Amino acid sequence: MIKYITESTEYLKSKGFDKPEIGIILGTGLGQLINEVEIIAKASYNHIPNFPTATVEFHKGKLIFGKLAGKKVVVMQGRFHVYEGYSLQDVTFPVRIMEKLGIKTLLVSNAAGAINLDFKKGELMLIDDHINLQGSSPLAFKGVSELGERFTDMSAPYDSEINAMIEEIANTNNIKLHKGVYASVVGPQLETRAEYRMLKIIGADAVGMSTVPEIIVANHLGLKTSAISVLTDECDPDNLKPVNITEIIEMANKAEPNMITLFKELIKTL
Repeated sequence: MIKYITESTEYLKSKGFDKPEIGIILGTGLGQLINEVEIIAKASYNHIPNFPTATVEFHKGKLIFGKLAGKKVVVMQGRFHVYEGYSLQDVTFPVRIMEKLGIKTLLVSNAAGAINLDFKKGELMLIDDHINLQGSSPLAFKGVSELGERFTDMSAPYDSEINAMIEEIANTNNIKLHKGVYASVVGPQLETRAEYRMLKIIGADAVGMSTVPEIIVANHLGLKTSAISVLTDECDPDNLKPVNITEIIEMANKAEPNMITLFKELIKTL
């Protein structure tokens, strides 16, 4: 793992990725933030040594380095998922690379379904805590202690100071921002009615297929983290309709400008 991380990092440095301060992971249907970045360098995932390749049609597959709100950032335009056949170590490998490049803060976005029926599609949820339902841990491999503390503390996986700043920005800009618990499942199938009921019982406010592995590794590496879910559908088990993925992507695109505002204004103050 250390050899792979070194190879990937050295390649990106040779391409002009120069000491980014902040890493950003863009979720499903959430690529418009790139338009706000003053791009300095970019690399396709399939050109970066040891990198996985995005296989989901609405994930671009590029690592972008540039300036956003006056700060140097590295942006994942497209992420990896367990449902693509990747291991949790593959899924989180880019977080390790971004940390080696120099980031101290990781901001994550995702598209999620609203389990809490007080939350509506098109709204945003700031993740306050999470439930890992992906069946394993990205830290469960031999030699992990060479990269950080094996028994990583997860009592507060999302940075309370950054989250408070995001909430204040939302209030200032009249953006409706819920706060809640995100459950991460394997997918790619959507949930059954019984599964939605279970998720509500165990305390989830939203459900998706990403984010938690990256957050676990970010905590393992000592990064400050924050994550926002764009709620793209409402998961009411008593009135469940077939899911239309095209409509989910459209809803993500519609809600994304508010997420961009939150991230841009936050980055100005970090």
